[in-house]
Amino acid sequence: MFRLWAKLFKDNRMLKDTVVCDDSQDTRTHKVFHAIDDVCYQFDLGKPIWLESTIQEFKRHDKARFRADSFIEDIDFDYMEIQVIEED
Repeated sequence: MFRLWAKLFKDNRMLKDTVVCDDSQDTRTHKVFHAIDDVCYQFDLGKPIWLESTIQEFKRHDKARFRADSFIEDIDFDYMEIQVIEED
């Protein structure tokens, strides 16, 4: 089971969170991208852009933050954080 936890923060307070589960036999990368698609659909957001700093942070910690510079449209929160909480 693969699970990804996504949270929206503003002023150091969590506004929303969700956990996406994936039991498919896809690769880890595909599972992450599918989970982010689900999160963006649930939160009614455009998909964030993976900046080089975001990729490196995710590789090191299985956690990443997408700030305003990662989104094309204006956002009404400070950042979206994703974290892998369980892997096969």
